[in-house]
Amino acid sequence: MSIKIEALQIAESFNIRKFREDFQGVEHFGTQSEIFFVFPETNRYLYLFDYGVIVFANYEAAAKTEMLAFAQQYTSTPIQTPLNEEYQVEINTQLTTHSVKNNFVTVPKITPSIMRIVTLNTGQSVALEYYETLTDEMITSSKHYILELERRGKLSISKTNLLKYIGKVLNVKNSVIDNLYILDDPNLVWDNEELNTLNRQLKANFEINTRFKDIDYRLQIIEDNLTLFTDVLNVRESSRLEWVIILLIVLEIAIALFVH
Repeated sequence: MSIKIEALQIAESFNIRKFREDFQGVEHFGTQSEIFFVFPETNRYLYLFDYGVIVFANYEAAAKTEMLAFAQQYTSTPIQTPLNEEYQVEINTQLTTHSVKNNFVTVPKITPSIMRIVTLNTGQSVALEYYETLTDEMITSSKHYILELERRGKLSISKTNLLKYIGKVLNVKNSVIDNLYILDDPNLVWDNEELNTLNRQLKANFEINTRFKDIDYRLQIIEDNLTLFTDVLNVRESSRLEWVIILLIVLEIAIALFVH
């Protein structure tokens, strides 16, 4: 027996509080930022995170589509092409402990705690993929301006567009900082060595910590580029201001000579 898990990043954020109020289901675990449901009658599991990720476990296509349509009502800034990550849980009653592989984990039995750990890490992975995509796009766009500096010795970008670009970068960085808790271990692993081991092995399998450090490093590179662009723009603005002052002085001298 196996259970398919699919995590989707469908928006920049979820309104967990509003979803909790309207959804007809008893939550197994929940906080202000995440909510986990267990449905014993269908053997399904559902996990939502306020950073725009929803995780399905053991959902058929029709049921998943119906749930997505409902969940979309509680999203902010939907993503045009949702990112997804799939993982598998295999059940082998002959085993005495779990075994984590690249595309699946084998467990001796299914419990809500095990499913929460697996769906949590799958959801974290797709969220990191989303931030990886955003930072890749920003690094690519900043390379264009760096090449322009190298070839022409100046930037053609306007001050308004540069400020918009800076705002976008800061927005992404703030979003990453706000969601730092995605790396936190859930409380249920603290007093359970088996769940703690499963959680650590899944984090290693999805390279959660390594990928987060890489995103943080990319954001630092982008910030350094922004500092450079801002300095270049300030020099350009200062140069223009100096020319304006010079022209005003020349104009004042010319007027004075003409009057006398």
